[in-house]
Amino acid sequence: MPRSLGIDHGEARLGLAISDELGMLAHPLETLPAGPNVLPRIVAVTKEKSVDSIVIGLPKNMDGSKGPAAQKVESFANTVRAALPTMRVILWDERMTTLAAQRTLHEAGRNAKNSKAVIDQVAAQMILQSWLDSQSFQAI
Repeated sequence: MPRSLGIDHGEARLGLAISDELGMLAHPLETLPAGPNVLPRIVAVTKEKSVDSIVIGLPKNMDGSKGPAAQKVESFANTVRAALPTMRVILWDERMTTLAAQRTLHEAGRNAKNSKAVIDQVAAQMILQSWLDSQSFQAI
């Protein structure tokens, strides 16, 4: 069964998460340093993991408007769409996911300074899980 890939796009790093085969649960996958190797790795992951949907977190402002960070993510999403024209690429509201990821790791006893790479994966997991949950609601 096809899987979904979640992406938390950041200035320094991108966190990736992957859904399970049933499309119910999101799991942290890996962290990529931002740069020119990101797109080839995303393309490779979509093939390795039989991905049919990519969910990219869209960092809207708290009032719902889009600032410079959201514009960068929209540009990135367009680059992904061009590289993977048959792939479904979804922009998903990610307000507060990085803060929630930091809080979750802190509650698990993880030091934020030592968890930067993991924070990005957990944020990607939260973005993807939120989207997966919305899909299961639509199926009911």
